[in-house]
Amino acid sequence: MARMYYDEDANLDLLNDKTVAIIGYGSQGHAHALNLKNSGVNVIVGLYEGSKSIPQAEDAGLTVKNVADASKAADLIMILLPDEVQRSVYENEIKPNLSAGNILAFAHGFNIHFGQVVPPADVDTIMVAPKGPGHLVRRTYEQGEGVPCLFAVYQDATGQARDRAMAYAKGIGGTRAGILETSFREETETDLFGEQAVLCGGLSELIKSGFQTLVEAGYQPELAYFECLHEVKLIVDLIVEGGLAQMRDSISNTAEYGDYTRGPRLITSETRAEMRKILQEIQSGQFAREFVLENQAGKPGFTAMRRQEAEQPIEEVGKDLRAMFSWLKK
Repeated sequence: MARMYYDEDANLDLLNDKTVAIIGYGSQGHAHALNLKNSGVNVIVGLYEGSKSIPQAEDAGLTVKNVADASKAADLIMILLPDEVQRSVYENEIKPNLSAGNILAFAHGFNIHFGQVVPPADVDTIMVAPKGPGHLVRRTYEQGEGVPCLFAVYQDATGQARDRAMAYAKGIGGTRAGILETSFREETETDLFGEQAVLCGGLSELIKSGFQTLVEAGYQPELAYFECLHEVKLIVDLIVEGGLAQMRDSISNTAEYGDYTRGPRLITSETRAEMRKILQEIQSGQFAREFVLENQAGKPGFTAMRRQEAEQPIEEVGKDLRAMFSWLKK
């Protein structure tokens, strides 16, 4: 069993005399910045001129500088920007302002692992990756709890990189829930695989296919929506709380029997072979290359797919139904 580390294993004092720059103020950025600030760490935020996040960060009492100035002023620089923009921001704004003994930090290993960002040899390079969206990282911290994190060291220039990564994880509340050690490679490859094969790719296709099958067979689209999309959350919540066993304990015997006997007919040896192929494309760098080239070309395929998917019948039905749910009204 892998070891989890908690509050008593990490020393926040290692960040005492340090300035931490959070680059980006999106979902993760705002959570990291505010949690560190509340933990007594000296935090600044780095944003591009004219960013619409500047007033938000300043209203929260944070000092905002442009990315270059923030990088220059900081000892620890946490890059919380989308994967596809990190390389150019790093090359142009961050790299020229690094000095020996600095700490370069990431919340996902993509750019380091696939060689898009190559840190100088005299800089610690670490990862602290919360396993939850930013609003949850913030909310749980305010409640005195935390979101579990992964942490890793890619380059230890000072001999303190690991302790510094753990200190950072403590600053954002991760050690309250538990942090798990990994490597940049392991985090990157498992994260991409999980997204593609299960959480996003696999689940989206399963939902759409189930919906289409019922509608094509003449059933009401609204019923198909409830049975194949709406109830997914109920099942997932049960699984997260107590594993597959608790979910199976909570559903009817009819559903449980259907689970055991019909599930393996959908996820077959053919599906698993395709999963292995997807994993191999991630490991070989094929997916990364495809994604980088797509972005360099101005995202033509990405934009087209996004538009096509938004026009799926399940989205239209869902929009109308959700408008009628009283409990969803803001």
